[in-house]
Parts: sequence; structure tokens; C-alpha cells
Amino acid sequence: MVTPVIGISMYLEQSARWGDWEMPAVLLPAAYVHLVQQAGGRAVLLPADVPEAAAEVLAGLDGVIVAGGGDVAPERYGARRDPRTGPADPQRDAWELALVEGALAYGLPLLGICRGMQLLNVACGGTLLQHLDGHRGPAGRMGEHVVTPLAGTRLAEIFPAPTAVPTYHHQAVDVLAPRLTASARAQDGTVEAVELAGPVFTLGVQWHPEMGADTRLAEAFIRATARPGTPGPPAVCSPAAGSPPR
Repeated sequence: MVTPVIGISMYLEQSARWGDWEMPAVLLPAAYVHLVQQAGGRAVLLPADVPEAAAEVLAGLDGVIVAGGGDVAPERYGARRDPRTGPADPQRDAWELALVEGALAYGLPLLGICRGMQLLNVACGGTLLQHLDGHRGPAGRMGEHVVTPLAGTRLAEIFPAPTAVPTYHHQAVDVLAPRLTASARAQDGTVEAVELAGPVFTLGVQWHPEMGADTRLAEAFIRATARPGTPGPPAVCSPAAGSPPR
């Protein structure tokens, strides 16, 4: 059996330090790689590139994970910037939106984690709540809360019961994109997972599965990446009319 190849998006830090060196670096927490490996996949890392390169990159993958990170620029979903929203990273936004839109167009399994889930909602025409409290721990430490899967969803097949998850975010889905379905909520009603109906695994979670011991989500994603003889049908997810350009 061929091991599925899973691409994971990365981000640029302007100042990172290791050994005798301090300089800009392309980074990804090792926990993402370990999660893919533990679930039976082969991880490859995807530093930001020009959006036009996304199709070529995706063609060599069996699935893609859009990782967590900084806030999506509110201009991407037509909102005014809240003072509590973090600085914009236009290159990363453009690259990861191209990865999401490419995966949807080519029928490639997609898992969005935290920021990745928010980008999935934005790519499909939804908007984001720019700040909420109670969904992260102190600086540099994960919080934890319970999410409840919603009956009839793909996520509920993976998590049949309410589950405690590691969490660290201050933004979330506001207006859910028209073709996405909310598939889990927190106790305060926050949308904690979204998915796209259809045969292709297209799912985003607001929590950080790479920071916990539960590998069920990653294992379900890896199982869904097994390539049949022909490519899967593309997902149908068009941004709402009037959405701002990407």
C-alpha cells in the first residue's frame, strides 16, 4: 500500500533563532508533522509561494492540511479591521486561499485546522468574528473545552460523543458560508467545525488536534486520501456573490 502524501502549509517568521543563528525562517510546529505520521501519512511542507503555483503543488499530493496561525486579513471577507485583530500576512493569505480553492476544485481531501477552518469559510463566501474570549489558554499554552458534534455530519461519524479538545483561538466563524455545514459547536454556541457535503473529505476544525493525543480525526482524513483509479469529483463551493477579490 502506498503511503498517502499530505501537504501542510507553513508560515514565515521574520525573526527565528536556533543555534548561533537568528534570521527569517519558514516554520511549522513539529506536532503537525507528527500527527500526519502517526495517522499513517507522509508529511511534506508547503512554504508560501505565488498563488499560481498551487495547482502544480496540489497535483503531487493526496491531501492537504491548512495549518493554524495568525489572523486572516478582514479585507479578505469585506470587513473593517478590529483593533484586536493581528497583523496581516498577505502572502500567506493568498497562498493558503489558493490551496483551499485548488483542493475544492480538484476534489482533493482537505483538513483545515484553526486558521485553516477560518480560511475554508472565507474561501466559500463566509465571514469571521474578529474577537471572542474564552477559547484559549494563557500565552503559549493551549486551553481546553468540550465540543459537541452535530448529528448527521461527517464529524459526528468520527466523534460520536462530546469531546474535550485543545484550543487556542480568538477568532471564529461569524456568517457561515452558504454551502458549508456547521458540524460541531462549543458550549457557548461557537462553531467549532465545518464541512462540505459530498464524497470528498472537506472539513475544518477550530481546535488543534495536533496538540492532543486523540488521532481519530487525522486517521479519518488519511483514510479519505486513498486515491481511487480516477480523481474524485470536485467539491461545489463558490464564494457568495459580491465577495471581495482574493
